[in-house]
Amino acid sequence: MRPLTDALLVIDVQNDFCEGGRLAVPGGAQVVPVINGLITEFQTVVLSQDWHPEAHSSFASQHPGRAPMEMIELAYGPQVLWPDHCVQGSTGAAFHPDLHRDRAQMILRKGTNRAVDSYSAFYENDRTTPTGLDGYLRNKGITSVTVVGLALDFCVSYSAVDAARHGYTVEVLTAACRAINVAGSLEAAMGDMTAAGVTITG
Repeated sequence: MRPLTDALLVIDVQNDFCEGGRLAVPGGAQVVPVINGLITEFQTVVLSQDWHPEAHSSFASQHPGRAPMEMIELAYGPQVLWPDHCVQGSTGAAFHPDLHRDRAQMILRKGTNRAVDSYSAFYENDRTTPTGLDGYLRNKGITSVTVVGLALDFCVSYSAVDAARHGYTVEVLTAACRAINVAGSLEAAMGDMTAAGVTITG
């Protein structure tokens, strides 16, 4: 069992990010058994859940003439346009059915603001609006965070970098992650995490 000061942060292991989903990450479901094994090692487990209202501003369907995976500028900066995914209450937004959810002390829903996306479990994409996760972890006495889930090059990496910036010791286990890799996003994410002091292990 890991020390009480260690937490496992499981990012967005949801149906829409797994095979057959609206924004399927290649090999997404393969992380589930690996994460289930990790969950038994930690006494603090947090699950994040993408939870978008319909007609979210990050959906390509809301921008006539635009296609999924295109990049646009929104009020808060650059934003990838995604297929409609993880809509609140939908089957796609539900956690993968094989994920062991019962040991989680907290489920953090993000991306709930129609006007702003949220990759990181710590901040919305305006980079100033906190989700409350940092306060929760600090109140629990957490000093070290292990980050796993989907997708490595977006929500996992953003969460890991923000955790490091908040002063946590951060490890990303790539065996428990999968990436989308859009236009070099995986290479960029690995560089960002390394620069932030995140430990990346297989």
